[in-house]
Amino acid sequence: MQSTARSVLWLGFFGVILAAWWWMYMMSTGMGLDLLGRPSAMPMDMNGGDDMGMDMSMAMMTRFTPLFVMWAAMMAAMMLPTMIPTLRAYEDLMVSADGTRVGWLGVLLGYFVVWVGFAGVITGVQLGLLRSGLIDVMGAAQFTWLTAGLLIVVGLFQFTRAKEICHGVCHSPMGYYLGHWHTGFKGGVRMGLGLGAFCVGCCWGFMSLGFVGGVMSLAWMGLATLFMILEKLPQVGHVVTKPAGVLLILAGIGVAIWPYLGG
Repeated sequence: MQSTARSVLWLGFFGVILAAWWWMYMMSTGMGLDLLGRPSAMPMDMNGGDDMGMDMSMAMMTRFTPLFVMWAAMMAAMMLPTMIPTLRAYEDLMVSADGTRVGWLGVLLGYFVVWVGFAGVITGVQLGLLRSGLIDVMGAAQFTWLTAGLLIVVGLFQFTRAKEICHGVCHSPMGYYLGHWHTGFKGGVRMGLGLGAFCVGCCWGFMSLGFVGGVMSLAWMGLATLFMILEKLPQVGHVVTKPAGVLLILAGIGVAIWPYLGG
């Protein structure tokens, strides 16, 4: 019985992730975008190919509610896969610390609630940047200095004490559980909220890099998700953080000086 419940919950978890990625893919192709978030040669839309559906999809990028829904789906697609080590760590404590499947669900819910909250914040940021003319309707930076600045700031953040603390919790969730253990569904939600807060503190920079090439770039989504998963793996997470910071800083400097090199 326990094995069946575990299988059903994990299958449902991965089903939500796949559904979120499929929804993002359909939205991107419905806007006539390629994998890099750029207009494709043969645009498609979710209403069978007419321009009206495409125009409606583009219009949603300028209004809070539909844009928030898009970001919430993006959080599910990108951040839930990074939670696998956290959920596995909870399972390791289920017998010795009186954890339950209901508590497991509570951790998942609390974690996602925090990221949905972040989706609301970054939705407001995107609309503010759009109305100020700093990004286009697809969320891509309009100025070289903004692109370079984002890359350098996120790269520098990789070396900060705040990153170290937040990454430490995300990289080793078992330590957080042992210091903040609560049983039952409410206890799981409470721990999930805490873990989600540290995760936002660790990964906000990579989410903001969507403004470098456009928030509808599936290529950016895939690469950012892959890196955030690597950061949380016990064996390699502590190895990749600072090298990634160096690469981001160099990329930002490269973007900044490229126009002066005749690029």
